[in-house]
Amino acid sequence: MKKIMPLEPRVVHAAGHRRHPSLLLRLVACLLLAPPLPLTRSATVVTRLPGFNGPLPFYMETGYVGLGDATGGAELFYYFVESERSPSTDPLLLWHSGGPGCSAFSALAFQIGPLKFVERRYDGTLPQLVRNPYSLTQVASIIFVDSPVGTGFSYARDPKGYNVGDISASLQVLTFLRKWFDDHPRYLSNPFYLGGDSYAGKMTPLIAQHVSEGIEEMQYPLINLKGYLVGNPLTGDKIDDNSRIPYCHSFGIISDQIYEAALINCRGDYVNSTNKLCAGVVQTINDLMSEVDNEGILDPVCPSASPKPRRDALRRKSLAEEHYELSDGPPEEPPFGCIKYRYNPSYIWANDNATRAALGIKEGTVKEWIRCKPKGELPYTFDLPSSVGYHFKLTTRGYRALVYSGDHDLTVPFSGTHAWIRSFNFSIAEDWRAWHLDGQAAGFTITYANNLTFATIKGGRHIVSDNRPKECFVAAKRWLTNEPL
Repeated sequence: MKKIMPLEPRVVHAAGHRRHPSLLLRLVACLLLAPPLPLTRSATVVTRLPGFNGPLPFYMETGYVGLGDATGGAELFYYFVESERSPSTDPLLLWHSGGPGCSAFSALAFQIGPLKFVERRYDGTLPQLVRNPYSLTQVASIIFVDSPVGTGFSYARDPKGYNVGDISASLQVLTFLRKWFDDHPRYLSNPFYLGGDSYAGKMTPLIAQHVSEGIEEMQYPLINLKGYLVGNPLTGDKIDDNSRIPYCHSFGIISDQIYEAALINCRGDYVNSTNKLCAGVVQTINDLMSEVDNEGILDPVCPSASPKPRRDALRRKSLAEEHYELSDGPPEEPPFGCIKYRYNPSYIWANDNATRAALGIKEGTVKEWIRCKPKGELPYTFDLPSSVGYHFKLTTRGYRALVYSGDHDLTVPFSGTHAWIRSFNFSIAEDWRAWHLDGQAAGFTITYANNLTFATIKGGRHIVSDNRPKECFVAAKRWLTNEPL
């Protein structure tokens, strides 16, 4: 197997000097070791971040990976945080956020990463960052990638480069991985996993399938793929939506009579209404579902899931004087106390000049960072009808899989997720039982043959780490370290 010398990242020092790899090492690498793909990456080692007090207590790198002219000059932006335990042997995880169109920074600062924002009302100053005590980087190195193109700080030089879909975006992530490993060959021997929540649950098995096919065809570098983990995973299959009505009934959102009318008139298919009676009862159910937060049925209904602060909130003296041009009419921010208000600081922080300088963002590429692009803003094609078949292929071949669900999510109910898992007809290795944390049941789990584990997290929302960060961390940590839940 051919390898290249690792490309040394650009380190920004306090005095502004840059350290470069020696010319001799470059010559040796060029003469003796031919890389399978050209290196077009620029990386920055981030030692300090605006809003965080003191130097970062972990290794963090950001950068771009160019995907080539055929993609319209697309460049995927990433954040890489090395494991804080044993980076030479700990698992390496690629985390892909949902949407499609949500920045990987969502995972880094709100879900499984080492940072989180101090939750307080916006007062005109730069939002503050602190350590996340439930960061998965305590046991694994994580690559957080902004994908598809147009998400977060990823961009394309040609507007045509933004025209991607499920299939093309997944292949671009494969190219990203090959190039990233070319630049970081020391991680090739680490156990490698893919992961994500929500729409990433649809993309993750597809990307994993591409990686596994590359391994079989001996495409270099050979990635040490071990499996994947997905939370409240959307599949694209009708089973996701069809499970919502029985779920509503089980939680008292619809009555027995309404549910019985749906059963009789829709005959199990609530997605494609074949008669007026079915369409009528489904509309009634949709009206009732609008009374609750679909992502967490016990929480208050709040505005926009991806809030941007009011324009006057950005007119502050304490930050950089000049700001990137903002789009017209940002949606109203949710009230303080709503769980979705916690996303508000990221918009202010990421659009600050000092932040962009620290992250090594290329000037003139992304005018306005948005945590999650509104539906329809990216020219995205939903060309993968269902990912269930890819889950089956991977698990049948023995790749490890952890599928976990917050049990208070109406967007992708746990019952529908468990239904497609059961459709595989795998034998049961360990039957349904509670799994525990701090002496209490944290959820329930079942393990099937072929290393497939399904688990619920009690009280969890659509993005489980939103309101059950400790439970989410412990479940993933135990699974990654091959411990029983």
